[in-house]
Amino acid sequence: MLDDRKLAVLRAIVEDYVSTNEPVGSKALAERHSLGVSPATIRNDMVALEEEGYIAQPHTSAGRIPTDKGYRLFVDRLSTVKPLSAAERRAIETFLRGAVDLDEIVARTVRLLAQLTRQVAIVQYPSLTRSYVQHVELVPLGPHRVMMVLITNTGRVEQRVIDHLDAVDEEGVDRLRQVLNQTTAGQWLTDVPGAVADLAAQAPPEDRQMTASVLSVLLETLVERHEEKVVLGGTANLARMGFTAGLRDVLEALEENVVLIRLLGEAGDPSMLTVSIGAENPYEGLRGTSIVSAGYGMGDQTLAKLGVVGPTRMDYPGTMGAVRAVARYISSILAGQ
Repeated sequence: MLDDRKLAVLRAIVEDYVSTNEPVGSKALAERHSLGVSPATIRNDMVALEEEGYIAQPHTSAGRIPTDKGYRLFVDRLSTVKPLSAAERRAIETFLRGAVDLDEIVARTVRLLAQLTRQVAIVQYPSLTRSYVQHVELVPLGPHRVMMVLITNTGRVEQRVIDHLDAVDEEGVDRLRQVLNQTTAGQWLTDVPGAVADLAAQAPPEDRQMTASVLSVLLETLVERHEEKVVLGGTANLARMGFTAGLRDVLEALEENVVLIRLLGEAGDPSMLTVSIGAENPYEGLRGTSIVSAGYGMGDQTLAKLGVVGPTRMDYPGTMGAVRAVARYISSILAGQ
């Protein structure tokens, strides 16, 4: 374990290197920070930090830069994350409150996170297994067409048009709408197939063909893999990040949805922030990156995760504060729907 003085020196090195992107020397530390000791003492502390693997010397004449181990200790010892300013909080709330459905919430969130952090933003859609039916609407579109609208508690809205029906009449549509809502409202999406299994057979003969067709489309909608849907934004920020790994490797890794989902990790406690640094990442092309992620959801239930990918030379307190704040705002919007 490092003593408090060496921790203060490491913290100062991380802050200066993140700010300047230049190796940090003992003289500069003494001038920029109130460490309360001489440059010679700081130099001795830096030697100790280097021997223990927290900092490294990129070339002979340079100062020192943090290693992955050094960043990890810096993050683990953060007492607070950087709070957003009142203006930033108002901007987030105004920007996200204008969203009308889940797709727009996700799209706006990706843009907002990328702008706030100047990193690559990732937002995962709420998992199918963590959503339940709020309402099913049926709208006649003509003598042989009906539109089905499925609305979930997470704000997801799915619209499908069912064609080639026998004669569609208002009374039949009303009957089917009522039965569907009585049967499915409040049901987890994964439980809906069992709940509606006998509806077609139980329907009046004149409604049976429409009921079977609507149920078929409903079940097709439910099995779509939305939990594997991830939206990416801010990739243009990659150009200014200066990765130690090649830019092409980072881009290739970020093109794979399965990689992005694994980077975000399992959806856990929505109040928890997760930071994965450098070699802790499972993909070779992302060894020069760090990932900051958080869950979002309703109450204690986490529905999905969001986060950012950036260089290990990252403003961790600021990035962690932005990710946590945006996750909380999305959670409050979903809870209010």
